[in-house]
Amino acid sequence: MVKLTWEQRLIIALICISVLVYMIKFIVFGDDGESNTLSYIFNSLGFLPINILIVTIIINRLLSMRAKQQQQEKMKMVIGLFFSEMGSRLLRLITSSDPDAGVIRDTLAVHKTWAAEDFSQAKQQLASCRFLASPSAADLIEIRNLLEKHHEFLLRLIENPVLLEHNSISKLLQDLFHLGEELASRGNIADLPETDIAHLAGDVNRVYSQLTFVWLDHMEYLAANYPYLLSLSIRKSPFTLQCDVVVRE
Repeated sequence: MVKLTWEQRLIIALICISVLVYMIKFIVFGDDGESNTLSYIFNSLGFLPINILIVTIIINRLLSMRAKQQQQEKMKMVIGLFFSEMGSRLLRLITSSDPDAGVIRDTLAVHKTWAAEDFSQAKQQLASCRFLASPSAADLIEIRNLLEKHHEFLLRLIENPVLLEHNSISKLLQDLFHLGEELASRGNIADLPETDIAHLAGDVNRVYSQLTFVWLDHMEYLAANYPYLLSLSIRKSPFTLQCDVVVRE
């Protein structure tokens, strides 16, 4: 048996009430077209549930959809700001220590002519990639400095209710704070044993995979809505060997 939502049950109930009222009117007054005060009352009562259906459900649903679209726009803007402030820099740092980064770079060679099918194919290929960066102590120190520098910025992001409603973004922020806390808890990272470096590498790779997928989603959003922003983002891509924002073609 199909389980109806509360909205579906309410719609059915309102329609049934309206039909019932008009049936009672038909039984009482017949179909002779007689018009009197009581008949008008029945007409008003019969239309009232339909009015409720139109105003409180259909219109409210449309307004909710519009509000959700605006919320999604704000979220995308904040994600773009995140990559501009620190996300792209962090990805470049992590990717530089990944021995298999060439495969990921080839997969994420986004072009301004990419369509939805190209992004879908890239996501499928990315799902099979290994995210096994091997950051050195020097890499970890640089990552720690970057997270500490932007700690207040990350705090403002996690306080944003728009981002927290998006599961992948909230999980990414949670893992970023965990990585920052792990790194900040160490004294001299250069003196850490290999076992601890490997542990920290696991935290880095957890962020690495999530951040890469979020970056690709953001590129797809820019391609569909802001091609001029996509052009700059491609030139600043953290997956290029050398960042060159100068337009040469």
